[in-house]
Amino acid sequence: MTSTAIQVRNLGKRYRIGTQQRSDTLVGALSNALLYPIRNLRNLQRLHRFDADDEATVKWALRDVSFEVREGEVLGLIGHNGAGKSTLLKILSRITEPSTGSADLRGRVSSLLEVGTGFHQELTGRDNVYMNGTILGMRAAEVRAKFDEIVAFSGVEQYIDTPVKFYSSGMKVRLAFAVAAHLDPEILLIDEVLAVGDLAFQQKCLGKMDAVSKSGRTILFVSHNMSAVEGLCGRCILMDGGRVSYDGTVEEAVERYRTQSLHKADHTTLLERTDRDGNGRVRFSEVRVNPGGRVLTGEPLTLEIDYEAQETIPNFQVAIKISRNYRDVLMTIDSRMQGVPLEARAGRNTLRVDLPRFELLPGRYLIDLWGACSTTAEDRIFNAATLRVEEHDVFGTGMAPRTGHHGYVVSPVCEWHLN
Repeated sequence: MTSTAIQVRNLGKRYRIGTQQRSDTLVGALSNALLYPIRNLRNLQRLHRFDADDEATVKWALRDVSFEVREGEVLGLIGHNGAGKSTLLKILSRITEPSTGSADLRGRVSSLLEVGTGFHQELTGRDNVYMNGTILGMRAAEVRAKFDEIVAFSGVEQYIDTPVKFYSSGMKVRLAFAVAAHLDPEILLIDEVLAVGDLAFQQKCLGKMDAVSKSGRTILFVSHNMSAVEGLCGRCILMDGGRVSYDGTVEEAVERYRTQSLHKADHTTLLERTDRDGNGRVRFSEVRVNPGGRVLTGEPLTLEIDYEAQETIPNFQVAIKISRNYRDVLMTIDSRMQGVPLEARAGRNTLRVDLPRFELLPGRYLIDLWGACSTTAEDRIFNAATLRVEEHDVFGTGMAPRTGHHGYVVSPVCEWHLN
């Protein structure tokens, strides 16, 4: 019989707004006590005196969270920013303590919460591999045995004895993830580490995590990449507002998350969105669809995309994905694939893309945006906008094609020959 690897019971974590919090470390607590004795005493007294009147000054990052994870199970944890996912992983990793409830983990635990934690700029890549592996819980003998494999996975063999201060940001990320990916724990906690590096390295990371998931280890995987969640996880928890809103099949959890995302895309400006990846030198700010916003099957489509650049970036690439959901990408419009040279000039830029004939059938679709330079993401944002396609008599016969019944793409005009 499979035993329980992780058991969470009525877990809660609260923070007081606008006041200094009690530190979770001994050094921090002593420092605060020495520097701010009166304020600390007052805050600690208030922190332990919570009642209904304190609701305005207390923020619950987690509340009444309960679930179990069996040994060898791969559990996905999804939800929008602020849902409580990272706070939950920090409690499970023993980085912070809960305010209420308990969390029991049975087995050796390793956490991939922030790739590159502990890297020293003056040390070589080789030295940082050993130091970072130790920070993540590996013994020196384990690092030594896996050293060649780690370096080969990272692809920085040529520079392994060079101080990491001379590495590019992508090289640092690849080396850091390579160390973390070769841990050998019984329980692995992963927080959005597959959004690092270029596209080729992301696929390599996915392959490594897929191999880890099939090795019998217990994995709790947090990600905004629904394709990765669907591919790696056998069960999924959807969190909302610090609580578990759904615990069950991956398909149902992703569908509920998709519904939330459609609502979010309709009611949040792109500049307000924080659930994005990339270096940040370029940020998408707005998407506009057709002058009047009306899209008809078989008719022309115009997309206008605004993005702001901190500096001029030549050889800029923009990819637009239109999907029915996270797994079913129906169309990709890629400037580099089509041989169109672009650039991001310092300041605000507006890119216009004209499609002479839009082929998708009526429905509501998601638009994802990806901007890059030399395959390294500058900005990537899922659910940047929604696209509503209306029914249209494409062939002028009085019979408009319907989504699902007639597929998702309008059939091309054919030549019919009867013998």
